[in-house]
Amino acid sequence: MEAGTASQSERRFEPAGTAAAARVQFVPSPIADPGPLGLAAFALTTFVLSMFNADLVGKGGEPIVFGLALAYGGLAQLLAGMWEFRTGNTFGAVAFTSYGAFWLSFWAFVQFFEKSVPAADAGHAVGLFLIAWGIFTTYMFIPSLRTTAAVATVFALLAVTFFLLGIGNAGAHTNIIKLGGWFGLATAVAAWYASFAAVTNSTFGRVVMPVKPLSR
Repeated sequence: MEAGTASQSERRFEPAGTAAAARVQFVPSPIADPGPLGLAAFALTTFVLSMFNADLVGKGGEPIVFGLALAYGGLAQLLAGMWEFRTGNTFGAVAFTSYGAFWLSFWAFVQFFEKSVPAADAGHAVGLFLIAWGIFTTYMFIPSLRTTAAVATVFALLAVTFFLLGIGNAGAHTNIIKLGGWFGLATAVAAWYASFAAVTNSTFGRVVMPVKPLSR
């Protein structure tokens, strides 16, 4: 008998099903794409805040944004980022986790810390906060050029939005803030389109709404 070959008697005493079990391959359960959720959460929260920044809605209603910043723009987007880690999408994981944290930090600042900032320094503080996010968004725009044109458009518009709002708040320039609000609305529309396209194309199983994949 050749070495490493089980005899007939040895095979006879194998536990039932052993050979069959060895051939079973466990396939991970499919995971839904968390990207459309993250984009939708970002789009809706950005849209509502931008309506106030663009001075299209009375400032008295602005606190409605804070609930969205906590629950949808914050927590839902943070969850989308965590699920992107599971899918192996580094870009999506960094983007959604970061912007989820952005909305959560925005909510926390207004709720707990804003009153501690002297009025004379508030504009500069908020401006610094927003410009820093503009820098982050600018470098995230670079890898977005290897995703889709729809996603890259979101990041390009968002970078401009952050810089305009940051400069406007830092210098108390209401017109620049208003312009940032308009760019924010454009960003929200672009993000909604990217989300809508991803959901629709996935559901229909074919390209219904183009997003123009960019070359890798």
